[in-house]
Amino acid sequence: MAKIKIETNPHTTQIFEDLEKYMDFCISHGYKYDEADLYNNKSHAYRQFNKFMSGKTAKNMWQTDAKS
Repeated sequence: MAKIKIETNPHTTQIFEDLEKYMDFCISHGYKYDEADLYNNKSHAYRQFNKFMSGKTAKNMWQTDAKS
């Protein structure tokens, strides 16, 4: 009888890592965290996350709200 070997899918692992990075970004920059916005380029928070991940300056909502 063969021994069952379970391997993790690398695509699934990458999605969970991206979700964790996105959540950390939302918390640190003051955006509403919604898992459905991951990979959604129509979402303002995800666009800012992409800017942040590419090394550009992303808008920090904590600082913007503090000024008001």
